[in-house]
Amino acid sequence: MTTLADPLPGGRPGEVERAAALAAELTGRGVHGIVLAYVDTAGVGRVKTVPTAKLASAAAWGVGMSPVFDTFLANDSIVTTDVLGSPDGDLRLYPDLDQLAVLSAQSGWAWAPVDRITQEGEQHPGCSRTFLRRTVVDAQRRLGLTFRAGIEIEWALGLATAPDGAFVPATTGPAYGAIRQVELSDYGAELLSALAAQGVDVDQFHPEYAAGQFELSVGALDPVAAADRSVLVRQTVRAVSQRHGLRASFTPAVFAQGVGNGGHIHLSAWRDGANLHTGGDRRYGMTADAESFAAGVLAHLPALTAVTAPSPASYFRLQPSQWAGVFTAWGRETREAAVRVVTGTAGQRAQAANLEVKPVDLAANPYLALGCLITAGLDGLASSTALPEETTGDPAHLGATEVTARGVRRLPASLAESVGEFRKDERLRAALGPVLADAVIAVRQGEIAAVAELDDEQVAAVYRWKY
Repeated sequence: MTTLADPLPGGRPGEVERAAALAAELTGRGVHGIVLAYVDTAGVGRVKTVPTAKLASAAAWGVGMSPVFDTFLANDSIVTTDVLGSPDGDLRLYPDLDQLAVLSAQSGWAWAPVDRITQEGEQHPGCSRTFLRRTVVDAQRRLGLTFRAGIEIEWALGLATAPDGAFVPATTGPAYGAIRQVELSDYGAELLSALAAQGVDVDQFHPEYAAGQFELSVGALDPVAAADRSVLVRQTVRAVSQRHGLRASFTPAVFAQGVGNGGHIHLSAWRDGANLHTGGDRRYGMTADAESFAAGVLAHLPALTAVTAPSPASYFRLQPSQWAGVFTAWGRETREAAVRVVTGTAGQRAQAANLEVKPVDLAANPYLALGCLITAGLDGLASSTALPEETTGDPAHLGATEVTARGVRRLPASLAESVGEFRKDERLRAALGPVLADAVIAVRQGEIAAVAELDDEQVAAVYRWKY
């Protein structure tokens, strides 16, 4: 299935001319280079860059990149599948001009996400951005559904002068405390200014729970744009941090013990301009379709963790009673449930109602995570899956009888368990296709093997500055 947004050799109609005009404008603004960005299967951001004068050429013919990066690990070693991981072949990276942004915190640079196609002009089956767009377009064509999504960004801010690989918090004020905001006031102001200049709609920015930790929430967009924005925000956070002598870590767990960095996903389904998560006759105003969508997400969550929590370090964060959502439970504004039903404040519910999926961190490729979550929800909707009884409070405190009655189960406690669940989930693997599904499995197994001989703190250190 192709869409009007898919790149074509030679460029889509008018695209090359548009890129040439845009390059001239950017040059006039002092932009010398374009960052072409994508996220690999391991969740690591990878880039190529071109001079601004080559933007039109990139829009026409793409920029070369090996398919081998689909099976890179976070430590830059390479695993293989039956079709990926060899030194053979070439892909073309095509910038999405609609999402191009001048980087306010990186003087002389602009940024654009890319799609990857083959030299023959076919969709690359390992391109996660194409997978997400295909999923969204198919839902609209078949079911008349659209989606809005937002990804929360949490990071730990450390001193750049710390010994190599170590983490020393940039501020040690209380959780959510005014001290942190004051101590890093200039940093925060520059970050907000940079994001505003790049057209990023910030909803909130505040100190978080762990030492040196901050969180930033952005406005909801269509899922592909939401994933793009997540990548752009992290690029900006890193750049602003560096300008202030600081270093940002988006790892799931800076240390093996304690609260980690999440990347919670907010997602809502819409039809004919109406939000399905409000105005209905089911619990908390949900429509029947919204309930089934939430039930589908819950049903697939054990396998989804191989995509939403893809690092060995992810499972230091996914602990009970730490608001990480490690049980297949849902509840209205229940922050220990894996799926939190957000109704929004009275008067805003038509726009604000959504599902928050909590067992997600920023080691996840956001395109894979959103595409798989939507696939899971649509599976529940297609089968009219019943949403089980709501769980309030902490699911860890439920008795055995209640757990059975509500269908509540503990999510995988290790990456190996997640891969096992993913292997059994035929629906998710079919949606990804064999090339991408096999890459997910191979990369996860590679990460497991890479740290098999390390203790927990060593594992946390290995991934501390990878994401």
